[in-house]
Amino acid sequence: MVTLRSTPYLLLTTETGNRYLPLVGSNCWTVGRSDDNNFVLSDRWISRNHAMLQCTNTADFYLIDLGSRNGTFVNGRRVSIPVTLRNGDHLTFGQTELEFHCPSTRTGSTDIPEVEDNETLTSTLHVRRMISVMVIDIRNFSVLSRKLDEKILSAVIGTWFRYSGNIIRQSGSWVDKYIGDAVMAIWFHGPEGVTKEEVMKIFQGVSALHKMTSAISEQYPLPFPLRIGTGINTGYAMVGNTGSGDRPDYTAIGDTVNAAFALESVTKQIRRDIALGEDTYNYLSNLGYQEIGFEQYKVNLKGRESSDLAYAGTYTDLDNFLRIHASGEEIHYQD
Repeated sequence: MVTLRSTPYLLLTTETGNRYLPLVGSNCWTVGRSDDNNFVLSDRWISRNHAMLQCTNTADFYLIDLGSRNGTFVNGRRVSIPVTLRNGDHLTFGQTELEFHCPSTRTGSTDIPEVEDNETLTSTLHVRRMISVMVIDIRNFSVLSRKLDEKILSAVIGTWFRYSGNIIRQSGSWVDKYIGDAVMAIWFHGPEGVTKEEVMKIFQGVSALHKMTSAISEQYPLPFPLRIGTGINTGYAMVGNTGSGDRPDYTAIGDTVNAAFALESVTKQIRRDIALGEDTYNYLSNLGYQEIGFEQYKVNLKGRESSDLAYAGTYTDLDNFLRIHASGEEIHYQD
């Protein structure tokens, strides 16, 4: 058994002494007044489900407000979109303040009283794997943030990110990165390549994300409907194992990932909701899906010297495809 002295934790200072809240055993922790939270804080200024901390597969910690009544703050600044946490940050929920500590990024002593973990350490391992990458971005977020009251904006975005994480997990992936008002998710494919089941899971997840976004628009007084754009790309990438023991954490880097971001950006230029990379579309054709209803476009992806082919369409096109080809349970956005 190996005792880890670099476990991330939250520090709560009370009248009776310091309380250490280790961030272990999961990649997601909720904070609030109700008993169903990972960290229950008895502060009447804190909402029942106030905020969420998530550790992505790059070992970055994000703090996400879940639409709390009185807001979540990092070093005195209100959280509206996911905020990357740094060692020593002060987090405020209601009238309760905690310190975030990630000892692996600090110098000096990293001891945490009575916090142990029995997972064995592993070194970072990079392998070449076939993956599909999805990037989802909230459209016109900067305009929305200027027009909306800060509390409403926090509630809208917090709800969207919470539901997005649930949907992506149901579809067999996870949120690998938060990039401002966007999320990135990865699906790994086996040696046999892309399967029909994997295609359906990805597309059902995208459809559920769109429906969830539309539903949120109806719940809040927004100046315009909330919309998202989607880029999906398939190919080989270098995959890094940044985890430990029997719970490895993976992230991917390379041109396949970069192209997914560029494809999402292209959807704004060609006025479509979803853009698929050429390889993704070819895999669909090889699986027998000849008619997805997407049109071919010649696009200039950021960072590429030559033009590429992309296949783009609307969420209506996607739903029509799913009605014809999908079987089994749909993916929903409920908690």
